[in-house]
Amino acid sequence: MTRPVFRFAPSPNGQLHLGHALSALLNRDLARAAGGRFLVRIEDIDPGRSKRGFEAQIFDDLAWLGIDWEKPVRRQSEHLHEHRLALDFLNRRGVLYPCFCTRGDIRAASSAGPKDPDGAPIYPGTCRHLTAAERAQRISRNEPYVLRLDMARALSFLRTPLVWTESGDGETEQEVEADPGAWGDVVLARRDVATSYHLAVTVDDAAQGVTHVVRGKDLYHATSVHRLLQEMLDLRAPVYRHHRIILGKDGKKLSKSDGAESLRVMRGTGMAPADIRRLLKL
Repeated sequence: MTRPVFRFAPSPNGQLHLGHALSALLNRDLARAAGGRFLVRIEDIDPGRSKRGFEAQIFDDLAWLGIDWEKPVRRQSEHLHEHRLALDFLNRRGVLYPCFCTRGDIRAASSAGPKDPDGAPIYPGTCRHLTAAERAQRISRNEPYVLRLDMARALSFLRTPLVWTESGDGETEQEVEADPGAWGDVVLARRDVATSYHLAVTVDDAAQGVTHVVRGKDLYHATSVHRLLQEMLDLRAPVYRHHRIILGKDGKKLSKSDGAESLRVMRGTGMAPADIRRLLKL
């Protein structure tokens, strides 16, 4: 029997807060209880926001919490060639197309249309209908573009209903019907970064043999896209568990960009790791 593999995968674009602590501690605790392995992965595909200084602080905060992890740590930026291979495979299956629309173009064309699970307008598919010659011409003119997944075509390859196993509270498992079509033609790569969150997390989880993905409920619906990519790339699906979200005093999810109080600040006030566990009700 293969040992269960859990992971905590932060982005080094800010300091860890209580939401990160919950995910890291829960993954480590579950790995320990199952006699499994616990990994840390640095998701640094955004070169403009990812900083090695934040990465060092992440490791320091995790060690302060009493968390140990396997070394070496996988950095997504060091495995972009693997993401490119996955993109090439999808392209050979005919499910990718270049999109030249700007954000303004998309807002203007889809503002009154349907929304994705995150509440953003669904891309209306403008560039999906360009001919091969038109695409080649625009690329030759060095126009900026992203690579989108032709969702309808990708779904046409499925022969059985798409589901994932959700462990929920960790006590019982149930099959959840995936609905990747709710996202429309998602972006899988950009010209300057040959991957996206959806593609990178799917490829990296498979490459590391992750068997249990434990993450926040804010990513519950994104799992539908990841399950579709797993099927398209012939990758094994892990078991999923989407845990509660830690909210701030304003009732919103804690966010680095909104200045959520960091673990580093809490440490400076004299709080101990045991205090963090009590706050998180662990």
